[in-house]
Amino acid sequence: MLKLASVLIFITTLSFAQPKLGIWRGVLSLNPEKQIELPFNFEIKKLKGKHQLIIRNAQEQIVVDEIKLKKDSFNFKMPIFDTEFRTKLIGDSILTGLWINHTKKENNSIAFTAKAGDSKRFPYVPGKPNTFYEGKWEVTFSPGTADSSKAIGMFTHANGSAYVYGTFLTETGDYRYLDGMMHNGKLYLSCFDGSHAFLFIAENNGTEITKGDFYSGATWHENWIGKRNDKFELQDPESLTYLKNPNAEIAFSFYNAKNEKISLSDAKYKNKAVIVQIMGSWCPNCMDESAYLSKVYKQYNKQGLEIIALAYERTSDAERAKTNLTRLTKRFDIGYDILLTGLTGKDKASESLPFLNGVMAFPTTIFLDANHVVKSVYTGFSGPATGKAYNDYTDKTEKLIGELLSKK
Repeated sequence: MLKLASVLIFITTLSFAQPKLGIWRGVLSLNPEKQIELPFNFEIKKLKGKHQLIIRNAQEQIVVDEIKLKKDSFNFKMPIFDTEFRTKLIGDSILTGLWINHTKKENNSIAFTAKAGDSKRFPYVPGKPNTFYEGKWEVTFSPGTADSSKAIGMFTHANGSAYVYGTFLTETGDYRYLDGMMHNGKLYLSCFDGSHAFLFIAENNGTEITKGDFYSGATWHENWIGKRNDKFELQDPESLTYLKNPNAEIAFSFYNAKNEKISLSDAKYKNKAVIVQIMGSWCPNCMDESAYLSKVYKQYNKQGLEIIALAYERTSDAERAKTNLTRLTKRFDIGYDILLTGLTGKDKASESLPFLNGVMAFPTTIFLDANHVVKSVYTGFSGPATGKAYNDYTDKTEKLIGELLSKK
């Protein structure tokens, strides 16, 4: 009888397993054969009796509250992006399972493990303070190949220590919040935000970054190099996407989530300055821009500004697309119209907006005056992780909005 009671107690304990509260270290196994692992930190806490998970990337904190805990299963869905973790809780301090990206048809899951109580992002001991990577770098991805491209690397040593955060600016957007450290001269940076699963490793010769590796998700690998260059600039983002015919009329019609057909020619937009956001709920840079534009809309809508988002989702399932866009709308309290194009990818976006020379990036943003004349087309978006670049962009954008509204 005592043995039976012990078994019942054990089963009951398993049925009500609870993860340890506090800091955890998670690891995505990008390439098990080469032992390539992407680490990130998160905190598990309880709020009003419900579990909450907070993922940390440098200055960013991502709150995850769609969590299901049943027996030894601890599953959680990432906010905004159509990805989730399905894990098993071992004791109260170990999680093991998969991260699943539903926007991909192939190679859409990566093995995941996590351990409670470990606050180290990378498993290294920092050496003496060394700020070698501090500052602005001219970066070349895939050097010496036909796919070679330029970027700006911006890195900061936290308080002059071996701990580093930063990002890369490209002509189609930024790599958001990267977090890591310098160890034995090498740079280690990672980011996990529910869509991006980025790992960067770099070596130097005392002057330049001579060997860099960039891993993204389970399949992507790219080399990169870098040299210090405070004067290096990317191409002007307002020069990359433009009207084929400067006098072309801007016109489009798509349906909103209520299955109502919306056109730029509708009465709602007549004699209004309009921002057209070409985006997708799967796109982290679009997420950052949506957060910003939501604030812009609240500030300027009563003065005559309208915003229309054209969503190019990564699913042919209309209901799934609506669900993803609804989650984005709720997360950032978006008050402007988001239209479902029913199309996927840059090629289809280009075909659906034939007045442009093409769509080379999500997001791409078109600024129209009250007569719906194009005043600017901006390719990509420099989000808050870029610091000064983000502040410069928002200042310039709000100045342009002021000009558009003053000329109604």
